[in-house]
Amino acid sequence: MQHESKRVILAALIGNLLIAISKFTISFFSGSTAMLAEAVHSMADTGNQLLLLVGLRLSLRPADVLHPFGYSMERYFWALMVAITMFVVGAVVSFWHGVNKILHPHGLEHVGWIYLVLGLSAAFESYPLYLAYKTLRASDPEAGLVTVFRRSKRPALIVVFMEDSAALVGILLAFVGVLAAHLTGMSVFDGAASVCIGILLALVAFSVAYEMKSLLVGESVSEENYKRITAATERVEGVEKVHKLLTMHLGPDDVLVNLNVEFSDGLETGEIEELVDEIEAKIRTVVPEARQIFIEADDAKIGGRG
Repeated sequence: MQHESKRVILAALIGNLLIAISKFTISFFSGSTAMLAEAVHSMADTGNQLLLLVGLRLSLRPADVLHPFGYSMERYFWALMVAITMFVVGAVVSFWHGVNKILHPHGLEHVGWIYLVLGLSAAFESYPLYLAYKTLRASDPEAGLVTVFRRSKRPALIVVFMEDSAALVGILLAFVGVLAAHLTGMSVFDGAASVCIGILLALVAFSVAYEMKSLLVGESVSEENYKRITAATERVEGVEKVHKLLTMHLGPDDVLVNLNVEFSDGLETGEIEELVDEIEAKIRTVVPEARQIFIEADDAKIGGRG
């Protein structure tokens, strides 16, 4: 899955860079504020993909004394930086240019080129969006898209999917604004489209930040994986019951598991050690991301999910 995430990021990076260059060029010659907002949007997205690659790279560092559980959460942190960049660079700049165009209107030029660049941009944005969508759906084919999105622990896929979805909506807003300004001769529509793009980016930035905050604070595994871990443990002969199970995603492919397990009476220390090894193996079979597993022998019946 890490390879898939990198592939999605690189596709989005290349596409957004080409789109940004095209949009900046045509916005300079046409005077379209909506096109300039879209250019800033694409440039911000390009920077965001670089941040995601930085996070992916840094997350691969091995655990050390200062970070004994490794650096997997780097990916969540850098995805949060993406949200901040999207808001500051994308939303604020687009909104400001739109308001300025409304207050100081001026006509559009080379409108045909604007339409061409917007059409090409829509085509370029569609491919990384498709890759992100396909990868997200593959992780949980039976669930609905909203459910899959909320369950996903992969920041790169979340960010690219939301960015490119917003990009396509932004292209539509820019097209409507430019078309209205072209047909009516009132460039205020062009500025209004830029303001709408700024608001759109602010909403997307907030959504990404909210998802990353939840992951950074520490999310448990899905209900399905929780049941798999419990069932796999209780199938081991010599285990009576799992009294308490705590889990946390340290990263997309790095899960911490802590269990309080009641073992059968009369087991020797050596036998319990063998059972612990067997439990760890069973858990990793059903949930391969479970890299950190801590098992405590406990006779007390503590209920509830942590």
